Amino acid sequence: MSRPLLLFGAGGLAREVLATVRQVDEWKPVGAVDDDPELHGADLDGVPVLGGADLVDEYPDAAIALCVASPQHPDNRMRIVERLALPEERWATIVHPAASVPDGAALGPGTVLLAGVVITTPLRLGGFVVAMPHVLITHDDEVADGATFAGHVSLGGGVRVGESAYLGQGALVREGVSIGPRAVVGMGSVVLKDVPAGETWVGVPARKLG
Repeated sequence: MSRPLLLFGAGGLAREVLATVRQVDEWKPVGAVDDDPELHGADLDGVPVLGGADLVDEYPDAAIALCVASPQHPDNRMRIVERLALPEERWATIVHPAASVPDGAALGPGTVLLAGVVITTPLRLGGFVVAMPHVLITHDDEVADGATFAGHVSLGGGVRVGESAYLGQGALVREGVSIGPRAVVGMGSVVLKDVPAGETWVGVPARKLG
């Protein structure tokens, strides 16, 4: 029997997650919640936006898919996790059928892997990680809770990605490099050296913005 699923968030990422869960039998989407009152009552690709986050408690049997990602606020997802303080089993871990995850890999709670994501060797991803389409994660990479990878991000081997870091679309990260917690890497950037926590780096090669 499919488990009821609530989407937290009603933006583009929620639509992508919804399209993913409709391709598997594990989940039955029942609605979305969002902190933006202007979205309440809207239709999200056939699923109603029921209201605000307070409604999570009204669906105690439903798993929650956390569909929030923003380079302007890279730690938003982990802030929501802290605010809701739900038990681990309430968070849905969602993997698109076209993602490649090897035997022995471990995915933290609330992690979302969209179509074309490739993890090349067994490793552990933290909780509440979001990897958008065609992300490449390779041998010995370390990915902390709340990290976000936009489409076509590619990590070399031995890369360390800190909590709530955000890597923009098409970013490339050289092997052995560290991306600090809450750091943001701009789209199309080529990262050749460590990015400190909380900084924004852009360009080829990537440098600190400003």
